Amino acid sequence: MLIAGFPAGPWGTNCYVAATGPGSECVIVDPGKDATDGIAEVVREHRLKPVAVLVTHGHVDHMWCVAPVAGTYDATAWIHPEDRHLLEDPTAGMSPDTARMLLGGDYDFAEPDDVQELTDLQELELAGLRFVVDHTPGHTRGSVTFRSPYDRADVSEVMFSGDLLFAGSIGRTDLPGGDHATMLRSLAQKVLPLADDVVVLPGHGEQTSIGRERATNPFLQDL
Repeated sequence: MLIAGFPAGPWGTNCYVAATGPGSECVIVDPGKDATDGIAEVVREHRLKPVAVLVTHGHVDHMWCVAPVAGTYDATAWIHPEDRHLLEDPTAGMSPDTARMLLGGDYDFAEPDDVQELTDLQELELAGLRFVVDHTPGHTRGSVTFRSPYDRADVSEVMFSGDLLFAGSIGRTDLPGGDHATMLRSLAQKVLPLADDVVVLPGHGEQTSIGRERATNPFLQDL
């Protein structure tokens, strides 16, 4: 499995490109602001063809470039129905002051031509890869993670965690649609049962593992 990731835009949002290997179809996870050039570089370097865009949640720093990326490559966008409205109006996921500060101007957002909705425990077969969708509300109502089997003896799965789980921390819950108690339930029900060798590829910051977070993350230890 080929996974290329890079931080994009002013918020350093991790965008990932996943494929079975060079010269194949691929999936793009969370193309945020200024992600298009990085995606194009990875696609060109590895001779890839994007067929799907997976969105962990509808916050603007994760979905800014969903429509242009999906349109450029004629790819299908996948998002949970609870966050789908944010594709057209990402300001609904922010306070007015935050929207003015983050966007810094007037921007037009729109859904891609082809949008599919995700459900809890759904299994997706995309670009020769299998993804299990876990609905993990708390950061937003429609937050999800994507887990995919990984072909290494010491790694059973990789999990694209969005803003659910970071190295040493968890996502904030003080924005519209956020709820701390719901976040803790998602962590208890969807994260703690996973194997220690699952590699976590978060929406911001460095990669980690379930075992490392179970042992050191204060938010998980408190559960």
